Amino acid sequence: MSAVDEAIVREYFESHGFLVCQRRKYVVQARAKTADEEINLIVFNPQATGAGPVEFELDAASLRQVSRAIVAVKGWHTEIFAPSVLQHQPRIFRFVEPQAVAEAARLVGGEGLLKLLVIPGLPKEKAARAKSIELLRARGVDGVISFRAILAELIAGVETNRNYQKSDLLQVLRLLKNYELLKAPQLELKLRAKSSHR
Repeated sequence: MSAVDEAIVREYFESHGFLVCQRRKYVVQARAKTADEEINLIVFNPQATGAGPVEFELDAASLRQVSRAIVAVKGWHTEIFAPSVLQHQPRIFRFVEPQAVAEAARLVGGEGLLKLLVIPGLPKEKAARAKSIELLRARGVDGVISFRAILAELIAGVETNRNYQKSDLLQVLRLLKNYELLKAPQLELKLRAKSSHR
């Protein structure tokens, strides 16, 4: 996983009022990663509004209900997390192993600790999507957040008249919007709607 992927996810959680702890500041190269090294972030929301979301696919509204979670970021931006990928990539689930969860629970407490996975996306086809969710739940994953949802929300929240000097990511998004290289999602929808009526 690249540092960019982790920075995007970190910024997303921080924008929702979470306190974010990066578990490891180094990259393991000489040996296989242990389960707790598969956790990219540990997040804590001091203003959580519930015991946890009901939905498996999280968005900004359901995220308010998350009080604490361990987060694994899988920035495989060329793959959809279809059942075949999930069945043949057991390392995806290393972050939900008991050792990893226990290590995180020591930092933020175990009560209500969710195991969240940030992924490129789930299949669009209904049966494959349902099977992917079933496989993820069976392995102990409590919810997923798509990179598309994260990026769309960050882009929509950036204002061109603000200086985000403390966040390189938000500053880059601001510049791209300022020079009209990024369009707000609702503008694209209006343009598509107009072109479909022709």
